[in-house]
Amino acid sequence: MPLLRNKHHDHDPVWHVELIVLAVIVLQLVLPDRFVFDGHWLLPVLEVLLALLLLATTPKEKVFRSFRRRVNVVLLLAVIALGNVYALLGVAGQLLQQGRVSNGRELILTAVNIYLTNIIVFALLYWEMDAGGPGRRRAAHDVERDFLFPQSGIASLSGWHPTSIDYLYVSSTNATAFSPTDTLPLSRRAKMLMLAQSVVSLTVVALVAARAVNILN
Repeated sequence: MPLLRNKHHDHDPVWHVELIVLAVIVLQLVLPDRFVFDGHWLLPVLEVLLALLLLATTPKEKVFRSFRRRVNVVLLLAVIALGNVYALLGVAGQLLQQGRVSNGRELILTAVNIYLTNIIVFALLYWEMDAGGPGRRRAAHDVERDFLFPQSGIASLSGWHPTSIDYLYVSSTNATAFSPTDTLPLSRRAKMLMLAQSVVSLTVVALVAARAVNILN
C-alpha cells in the first residue's frame, strides 16, 4: 500500500494549520519582553482569536470560495509577520550597535525563534496562495498552480493533493537551503515570496546568529 496517499481526504485538514499556528503563538510568547511589540500578550491573543475564527469560517465543502475565511487568513498572517519583523529589527539593532552587547545567549535563542517563526509564516502563506488556496486548489487547472510538487508526476498518485504539512516542508527547505529543493516555484509571485523568505533567513543566520556567537566567544 503506497505511503503517500491522501486521495480519500475530502478537505485540506485544518487541524494541521491550527497546530502550526499554536506553535508560532508559543514561540512568540517565549520571546523576551524587549523584542515583543506593544505588550507581551497583545499579538498572541489576537492570533488565538484569528485561529479560532479560521476554524469557524472554513467551509466544509471540498471546493469553496469564502471571502471571510480569506480575510481571516490574511489578518492572521499579517499579525504573525508583524511580531516577527519587530523582533528581527530589535535583535538586529542590538547586534549592530557599537560597544559590547550583553546576554549573547538570549540573542541566539531569539534568533532561532525568529528563524522558526519565519518558516511558519511563509508555510501558511504558500498554503493559502497556491492555486487559489485550499478552497479552490483541488478544482484548479495546472496553469493556476504556484508550486510543482514531485508527487504530481507520479501516475499512481493522481489523486494526491498537498496539505499544509507539505507547504511547511517547502518553507523549511527553502529557509535552510536558501533555494527550492524538490518542490519548484512555477509562478512569479511564488518565486518572489521564496526569494523574500531566503533573504530573511539569510539575515537571521548570517547577521544575527553569527554575531551572537561572536559575542559568546
